[in-house]
Amino acid sequence: MTPSCIQGRKGRPQGTKGRLAAVACVGLLAASPLAAQEFAPERHAGARALAGELASQGLDRAWLDEALGQARYRQEVLDAMSGAAERRLRWDEYRAIFLDAERIHAGVAFLATHADAFARAEAEHGVPEAIIAAILGVETRYGQITGRHRVLDSLATLAFHHPRRGDFFRRELGAFLEIAHEQEVPADEPLGSYAGAMGYPQFIPTSYRAYAVDFDDDGLRDLWSNPVDAIGSVANYFAEHGWRAGEPIVRAAEGPSTPPAGIDFNRAARPPATPAGALRDAGIAVPEAIDDAHRLLPVAVEEGEGNWRYRLGEHNFYVITRYNHSHLYAMAVIELAEAIAAARELEAHWLEAVDADGDEETRP
Repeated sequence: MTPSCIQGRKGRPQGTKGRLAAVACVGLLAASPLAAQEFAPERHAGARALAGELASQGLDRAWLDEALGQARYRQEVLDAMSGAAERRLRWDEYRAIFLDAERIHAGVAFLATHADAFARAEAEHGVPEAIIAAILGVETRYGQITGRHRVLDSLATLAFHHPRRGDFFRRELGAFLEIAHEQEVPADEPLGSYAGAMGYPQFIPTSYRAYAVDFDDDGLRDLWSNPVDAIGSVANYFAEHGWRAGEPIVRAAEGPSTPPAGIDFNRAARPPATPAGALRDAGIAVPEAIDDAHRLLPVAVEEGEGNWRYRLGEHNFYVITRYNHSHLYAMAVIELAEAIAAARELEAHWLEAVDADGDEETRP
């Protein structure tokens, strides 16, 4: 770790806002002088225009020029964007990534360690503790794996070289520079995903600015190193996207051996739109208590070759897909949450038995 990794902007020592940089900069890769000039505003028109816009909003122009001048083009970022697991795996393959015993039991331990924060987040926002934990478990194994790419490099590469979503990532790059400037974090140090997602919950920069909260009241919205802020921020994100406390998330359903034609399956990034009656007519066994007019989000996923499984998403299923648009992602979060809750309950029963008779049988 270089000395700059433990200093904030203008050399401020770690201990105030600059302390975020120390957590975010572990494992940096060295840049060649040529690569470091890839997006220097004096040489790159797009970077120059972005720096001008941000400077007009009050950011220091010299700081912006220096920050963008440190950004490097990363071909592996563009390659990774086209190979996301949600696009290439069956449900059983995707599920196996996230529903392992280690992640489940780590979730139980994470809930116990931060019990007060989880309880307060659920009380304030109505989002179940296990759902919040599962988001952090799927995203980063509860903060253990938060990304190996420099956020600045990823976002600059995508902003100026992505063939279709350049405008989107340009906004994210601008938001990231605003965060780094405001929190006095050297822009070239934070690490994240290949898409520029950051910290425990893997918020993209615009989400960080909009939904991150200072949940422990220490004066910082720190998603890189503060699990309490991460817990509160995930709950806040869901609340702001319309989470309905106490309502169901998804329902199991039976259906034909292959998904029936005429039903728009897996459109997870939109509110439930398919009437239950239409699903019944197509051969999907919707629970009898649901009225024909009630709108659902039908999901059909393949478990093994030609083996299909059906689920019926409710409004809260849609809210989860506002975090990640994939229906597979939402199902992984839900099933991990269920597994964490079940393991937590089993642990509680075991502890009760020990307290009752002192006989420490095999731990669950």
